[in-house]
Amino acid sequence: MEFRDVIRRRRMVRSYEDRPVPPELADRLVEAGLRAPSAGFSQGWGFLILDQPEDIARFRQVATPDDTEPENWFAANVRAPLIIVPHSNKDAYLDRYAEPDKGFTDRSDAWWSSPYWDIDTGFAAMLILLAAVDEGLGACFFGLPKERIDAYRDAFGVPPELHPIGAISVGYSDEPPRDISARRRPVSRVVRRGRWSDARSAGVASVRGSKTDG
Repeated sequence: MEFRDVIRRRRMVRSYEDRPVPPELADRLVEAGLRAPSAGFSQGWGFLILDQPEDIARFRQVATPDDTEPENWFAANVRAPLIIVPHSNKDAYLDRYAEPDKGFTDRSDAWWSSPYWDIDTGFAAMLILLAAVDEGLGACFFGLPKERIDAYRDAFGVPPELHPIGAISVGYSDEPPRDISARRRPVSRVVRRGRWSDARSAGVASVRGSKTDG
């Protein structure tokens, strides 16, 4: 598939056919994620593959929040043959940048302008989403309830240095094709050249939406 077609076809898919994703496909998706860039080539990430029904059922159980509307969280309701959980590892970056060629020997995170451990893991997650399209699969990145992170760690033996930035459901799409281009913000509202003028005069509107839309 041409790369431009992969980008054009990528969207969040939440409903899947009741058939497994072959293990070799799951491996290829994660291998694609490992090609993501990372600051200092720190590669501070880790991926947990859940492809057994009992593991996915356990994931739903531990991801269900203790509130009155758990159905608002896709994590608590996901039905997919494959879940990949990308984790960021902040310590890997602090260790890498304490090496002689970087020189931040105090391992402080105060000078970091952004949490690149999370950003780079997000890059890896995006490559997994694109690789899924290329393999003829559907996928959806979704968030985990903050208060359920510890329960998730305990259930799957995730060490404390690894932080799940979300999860990716994967499977063969059971959704009809749909065009969401009309919902995308126009280029004129989100792209500038040379200088970003006053947002109010440029007519930039705020848009709210689901964390998993698009």
